[in-house]
Amino acid sequence: MPDYCYLCEANRKVVVVHHDINTRLKTWGEVCYVNQIPMDDTDPMAPVRKLVTAPNVITRTGNSELRSLGFTKLVKRDDGVYENVTASANESRYMRAGDPSSVPDFSGKVGD
Repeated sequence: MPDYCYLCEANRKVVVVHHDINTRLKTWGEVCYVNQIPMDDTDPMAPVRKLVTAPNVITRTGNSELRSLGFTKLVKRDDGVYENVTASANESRYMRAGDPSSVPDFSGKVGD
């Protein structure tokens, strides 16, 4: 189900509500009821307006793409041992607790 943003003109609050595409919310009371939030002092019959927002898009990203974008992905392999699946040539493949030489080179990936 998608998320929708509603603006209440009476109190100038914007609320994100998760509901199906066929639901039509017209008042502050309906928005508060669906979202399970308190109405405060706002008139429950105050009209709300659905705002146009950009959709959230989630795509799968592989380890090589994460590496090229400058990210580091660590996967827990054992107690205190993490595998750096995005390790570059100068980085250790495994990071071990208490071993500073195995820590990934974050300074080379993170910029200002």
